[in-house]
Amino acid sequence: MNRLIAIAAGVVVLFAIGVVLSCVYTIYPTDQVLLTEFGAPRAVITEPGLHFKIPFMQFANFMPRQLLNLEAPSEEVIAADKKRLVVDAFARWRIVDPLRFYQSVPNANQDLASTLLAPMLSSSVRAVLGSQNFAAMLSQKRDQLMRDIRDGMNQEARGFGIVVVDVRIRRADLPQANSLAIYQRMQKEREREASEYRAEGDETAQRVRARAEREVTVLVAEATRESEILRGQGDAEKTRILGEAFGQDPDFFAFWRSMQAYQDAFKGANTTLILSPNSEFFRYFGSAGGGSAGTGPRKKR
Repeated sequence: MNRLIAIAAGVVVLFAIGVVLSCVYTIYPTDQVLLTEFGAPRAVITEPGLHFKIPFMQFANFMPRQLLNLEAPSEEVIAADKKRLVVDAFARWRIVDPLRFYQSVPNANQDLASTLLAPMLSSSVRAVLGSQNFAAMLSQKRDQLMRDIRDGMNQEARGFGIVVVDVRIRRADLPQANSLAIYQRMQKEREREASEYRAEGDETAQRVRARAEREVTVLVAEATRESEILRGQGDAEKTRILGEAFGQDPDFFAFWRSMQAYQDAFKGANTTLILSPNSEFFRYFGSAGGGSAGTGPRKKR
């Protein structure tokens, strides 16, 4: 009997603990709670801390307060200039009206909400980017385009108690085939520009080279002319000096010139000259006074 009483008391204690635990719940700063009573909404509680509810009658539906991520698959968008673009975008959203979110999204399921938001993101991306050309997405206008996409999503998501905080475009590129064609066209354009620059460089080099050669020719011609003038002046001065020297003592000058000729002619050790004995070249060998070579040397007395 005592054993049965102890078991019953234990059951009661456990039941009481369960009732007490079901009466309290904790809200963290990252959470918010929609309190329902028999499925009907009663209150939205956002204050962090320990809260109480009626057990077995009220239920706390927890929902996140922080930003949630929405990832959308890449898709092709036709821009206003008829170019196909592969756009990869994502969004950040949060629940701002727990009651409406609970009423519009079954079981307040976040994954289901992301599934509902994905078509909205795709539709807004197509509507906004489809009205712009490809160049707009590569300019400073890109930030405004992302804000327009966000505003378009908010118009559709307002009924779900959701607000889209931000939309970002990770990538907006041409399809692979178009990118390859554009790359090849750009490569040919750069090759053409390089050929033009190379041709202009060759033309400039030839022009500079021709100008340098012309200047060299002119400088050489002027230097040659000046050297010929100087050489002529030197020869004239030399002739004048020789003429003056010859005029002062013609006999000595003739003798000195003959000695210079003998020195130049008899440089070698075995010099042989075949000349007539009466040659003018040997005039100073015939007599001490420079008489004719044919008279022969003077006899000693």
